[in-house]
Amino acid sequence: MDGTVLVADDDRTIRTVLTQALTRAGCKVHATSSLTTLMRWVAEGKGDVVITDVVMPDGNGLEMLPKIAQDRPDLPVIVISAQNTIMTAIKAAEAQAYDYLPKPFDLPDLMKRTARALDRSGASRKVVQTGNEKDEDDLPMVGKTAVMQALYRVIARVMNTDLPVLIWGESGTGKSLIARSIHDLSDRRSLPFVTVTEADLRDIEGPARVLARVRGGTLLIDEIGDISAEVQARIARMMDAETDNQPRFIAIAQDDPALDRAKSTLRRDLYYRLSGATLQVPALRDRVEDIPLLAAHFLEKADASVGAPHALSEAAAKVFANFSWPGNVRQLEHAMRQLALTSRASEITAAEATQITGAQAGPEPVHAIGSNETLGASVERHIRRYFELHGNMLPPPGLYQRILREIEAPLLEVALTATSGNQAKCAELLGINRNTLRKKITDLEIEVTRGRKMM
Repeated sequence: MDGTVLVADDDRTIRTVLTQALTRAGCKVHATSSLTTLMRWVAEGKGDVVITDVVMPDGNGLEMLPKIAQDRPDLPVIVISAQNTIMTAIKAAEAQAYDYLPKPFDLPDLMKRTARALDRSGASRKVVQTGNEKDEDDLPMVGKTAVMQALYRVIARVMNTDLPVLIWGESGTGKSLIARSIHDLSDRRSLPFVTVTEADLRDIEGPARVLARVRGGTLLIDEIGDISAEVQARIARMMDAETDNQPRFIAIAQDDPALDRAKSTLRRDLYYRLSGATLQVPALRDRVEDIPLLAAHFLEKADASVGAPHALSEAAAKVFANFSWPGNVRQLEHAMRQLALTSRASEITAAEATQITGAQAGPEPVHAIGSNETLGASVERHIRRYFELHGNMLPPPGLYQRILREIEAPLLEVALTATSGNQAKCAELLGINRNTLRKKITDLEIEVTRGRKMM
């Protein structure tokens, strides 16, 4: 890299690390803990790129960005912040930041972004104007992981466009919350936000009634993949209609229809209309580092109603981090509400966390009905018998996959029967991703019939 980088951060360790890394990469570096000094350097024409923290002893880094953009519009500014919420990402975009990274940041990633900023230091930067006045505390979308920060950046880019949005992710990940946030942060926030299901559009007058309710606001279509083909056709016609008060369309689904078009129930023409922007909401198990942040947020909300502050112990946080959370963020929120009501001490213990999740120190053994023999013991007995049948010879190669197939196939078949062939419920029961379940059904040649009798 070649150029001069101005670094502003009140953390001496961060200034030292960035100075050393950038210097080794070939850059000149000026580092300071003062926004006043940074702005003086900018006014003097120093620097080709700025890296700045948000909260500084003498001001807010985001509030300085409009001044930098006015005086030196071609100077890229990379914002780094420990305030890991969607509002920080959006405010950085509003303030004309070239890029935004949450703390703790990945140093190689920051170096790559700085190199790109140096290469494009003369390029114009897109300004995202939101006019947002929403209080940050009202937004429960919290996360410092890379997947959540990427999601925030996409939301910041699409919220003030008219593009339809398709949001997909597992149950309980917060798809409806994201749709609502897109509306509340957009130019349409003063207009209605209306959620519809198939029942609202089933009769011939349904679309007209819905459009009259939404009045140019945002129309959220819930679980688009479960809607019949006839109603999907009506939605497509609604999107094609040219009216004075055409709403913005957002749809949510549990799976991305583009991943497996052959099995998707979403009409191809409607998918193309809806997927102007596609947002994937990660499962909670894919953002484990966010669990303490979310737990603290939900505890604070719950504590406000019970009047007793609570916090997670380190041991309790580890229990939650190791739990699979099949119900995702919604399940975590429910768990925190229960703990706020039932925990007598201010610090929640590992025992309380284990009890609330139903997790055990080890997996609970599965016993056959009317027998004390565990499933594991039964499997071991059958495997030993299988080896004995071969005498002094070893079984044919590939034993591992054959044994797994023998166990996995009946497990999936029984689980599918118990959930009436509903793959979403079956995946949740098994604790695996729905796409993983679909692949296993195909690989194991399992026949799935919807509407089986529940066990």
